[in-house]
Amino acid sequence: MNDAGARLGYLAETVRLLYPGSGSPLAYTVLPHAALPRRLAPRRWWHLWSEVVVPGEGSIVAYLSEVFGRPVKIVLHVRPALRANRKPVLEVWAGGRRLAYVKIGDSARTRELITNEAAALRRMADLELTTITVPSVLHHGEWRGLAVLALSPLPVRRGLPVPLRGLPRAPAVRRGRVPGPLLVAAVKEIAATGRSRPAWHGDLAPWNICPSPDGRLLVWDWERYEVGVPYGFDAVHHFFQRALRRMKPPEAARACVARAGRELAPLGLSPAMARQTALRYLITLADRHAADGHSPLGPPETWLNPVVDHEELIL
Repeated sequence: MNDAGARLGYLAETVRLLYPGSGSPLAYTVLPHAALPRRLAPRRWWHLWSEVVVPGEGSIVAYLSEVFGRPVKIVLHVRPALRANRKPVLEVWAGGRRLAYVKIGDSARTRELITNEAAALRRMADLELTTITVPSVLHHGEWRGLAVLALSPLPVRRGLPVPLRGLPRAPAVRRGRVPGPLLVAAVKEIAATGRSRPAWHGDLAPWNICPSPDGRLLVWDWERYEVGVPYGFDAVHHFFQRALRRMKPPEAARACVARAGRELAPLGLSPAMARQTALRYLITLADRHAADGHSPLGPPETWLNPVVDHEELIL
């Protein structure tokens, strides 16, 4: 099955999950079109593709309207191929303004991740952060056995409202590479949130960060936040995820260890400690994939073992 087919199949499952009621039909359209499904958005008169009609009564729309105390519109992200943490993600709109992003925990694993993210963000809310900006928890509850986490949109464009204009669209965001000093400062600040023990975001990848107009770093997706890890894990993860964009996993893993000294020097780690940190990170990542029952990099013996086996004495 191609990507479009996989997305549409998952979309059908998600619609049945989130719109289980009857009556008061709501009309949506798959956008930009069925061959490239990315959003399920409220139907507009100029949409060319066939409409998708779902019941509004007893739906997630009705629930979130109660949560926010006003009628809302929902844009559903059409998720890509199966991933360990794949879950329904919604945009909530009202009055031409995006109110929230909402994650739906529809499995034991995604409910656990959502609960962890809510706890992490509440922890951040109690701290005086100067380098990073994180979402606020607007609502964390349960609906029809599903976990529901509503998060505030981050200020990608401060002071510039994003009009709905009939078709909800996110503002252009240049996620990805950030200035080195800003990334280092962010890694240090995140590590310090663990107080006496270093913490890490858990997925400080290019697609989860974006420089802000105020000089800070916007940081999304705190599902994997954890306290009590080796200092520097976030920096190694960021390098490794960038390397995977241009290298195969075995090559990226070797580069991760080879470049550890250079990448972690700004954090004050010695070359030996940096190399050890990179090796422990790779093992931690493999353990995460195993716990998720997911092998996006292939079997560990193909990308991890060749790198760590002869380093066993320093771990």
